[in-house]
Amino acid sequence: MKKSIVMLAMLFAFSTAFTSCRNEEKKTDDMEEAADDTGDAIEDAAEDTGDAVEDAAEDVGDAAEEGADEVEENTGMGGNDDL
Repeated sequence: MKKSIVMLAMLFAFSTAFTSCRNEEKKTDDMEEAADDTGDAIEDAAEDTGDAVEDAAEDVGDAAEEGADEVEENTGMGGNDDL
C-alpha cells in the first residue's frame, strides 16, 4: 500500500511536470510544487514504513516471550498453568 501511495504521488508529479502551458513561470512553479509534493509523499511513506517495522519488531518480541513461557510450562521448568 505504501508503494502505491508513492507511485501515485510520483505519477501526479510527472503529470504536472509534463503538462504544457504558455507561461514558463507557471511551468516552473508547477514543477517545484510537484517536487515538493513528491518529497512530502516519500517522507510520509518512510515514516509509515518505520512505524510498521517498529510494530512488527514489537510483535515478534511478544511472540518470542510467549513461546519461551510455553516451553517453560510444558517442560516443567516453570509456569503455574498446571496447578
